[in-house]
Amino acid sequence: RLFLPVWRMITRIFKPELSGGSSNNGKSFADSYHGKVLLTEEAKNLVKVNRNINLGDLEHIIPYQSAREIVLKNPDHIVVLECPCRSSRANPCKPLDVCLIIGEPFASFMLEHNPKKARRITPAEAVEILEAEHQRGHVHHAFFKDAMLGRFYAICNCCACCCGAMQAMRNGTPMLASSGYVCKIQRKKCVGCGECVKYCQFGALQLVDGIISIEEEKCLGCGVCISKCQQEAHYLVRDSRRGEPLEIHKLMASS
Repeated sequence: RLFLPVWRMITRIFKPELSGGSSNNGKSFADSYHGKVLLTEEAKNLVKVNRNINLGDLEHIIPYQSAREIVLKNPDHIVVLECPCRSSRANPCKPLDVCLIIGEPFASFMLEHNPKKARRITPAEAVEILEAEHQRGHVHHAFFKDAMLGRFYAICNCCACCCGAMQAMRNGTPMLASSGYVCKIQRKKCVGCGECVKYCQFGALQLVDGIISIEEEKCLGCGVCISKCQQEAHYLVRDSRRGEPLEIHKLMASS
């Protein structure tokens, strides 16, 4: 269970979806609350955006049936929150304060309703958190909620052992969308050390008889394996079946 103060805070935003498991129109919580996997550089860019970006129709970009528009506002209004998923675990991954709430009115709402577990930070501090979590092998997710103005509002830094959304994925609830990329391996460079297997949060990599194999249907293109491979054997390629990447600089150039 989530710790009580945060749960109460979240239910105030997300009701009635959380209170009864579905809203009046029959949609479940997972139907309208989704995360998109981000590469680390794009996650950094996301917390430094200094103007609005309108993406128009997102149906082809991310499989969020209700979301139509993302508006990125007030990047100087960033709050870091103790992760509800980690805080609910008996032996959570550390540190706890890794959830980034970005823009108003969400940042102020978190501070007002959970002052002991949230604090305001600068974009530079947010980037430091993203870099540190990447080094730990954790995955960046940009989260969206159609009930909250149909827009992006948070970046979570997630591990498979604590993250509720990642566990929901394993149980068949599609709460996460691919980054738009999939991992590939250069066989000539791979030495079969298995370091990438240890860090893959989606269980997409396997080591059998010294050979790394990829279950591409499980890979969401986070790029963690790339940073952990000393042989530089891993790389990402675009996969049109997985939607478009959330590439902030390109979006700004076209806005």
